[in-house]
Amino acid sequence: MKIKRKLLNTFFYALIFLNSADLFSQQDSIPKTKSIFWQKVQFGGGLGLAFGNGYSNFSLSPTGYYHINKTVSIGVGISGSYVAQESNPSNYNATGYKSTIFGGSVIGLFHPIEDIQISTEIEQLLINRKFDAVNSSKDSFWNTAVFVGAGYRQQNVTFGVRFNLLHANQNNIYGQPWLPFVRVMF
Repeated sequence: MKIKRKLLNTFFYALIFLNSADLFSQQDSIPKTKSIFWQKVQFGGGLGLAFGNGYSNFSLSPTGYYHINKTVSIGVGISGSYVAQESNPSNYNATGYKSTIFGGSVIGLFHPIEDIQISTEIEQLLINRKFDAVNSSKDSFWNTAVFVGAGYRQQNVTFGVRFNLLHANQNNIYGQPWLPFVRVMF
């Protein structure tokens, strides 16, 4: 009988404690909801780190999209990167190299069907390069790119390829006009 009474008291006190914890917890009487604008906004971007044998590369490129409707989205992005390659004194052909790149882009996305994404992007980047050699040189230039692309989309991830309509062999940071991409949005 005493054991039953003890168990019943323990149960009763635990029930009161759990109930009072809920009563005294901090709760807003007005639930917080996002505005309609922020419900249509999505963020994502890229982060890159590479190291090895005197080489280092750091890049960051956040992006934000506003979904006008289920089919059309617009967005903006910023980009920054730093690349450095140390010179190798044992190899006369291996010169040192440093580069900083900063810029931004405006992006338009079109989803004709849920799994397919067609994109257009205008990108403007400022490139500063320095080559360390016997005749060291520096250059600085603007690189403009206009991309059109297509990708396969599953939930928040899109895999695809884009083509730079303004690709040129001189003063261009892209080695080829075709570039694969992966977009991850949250």
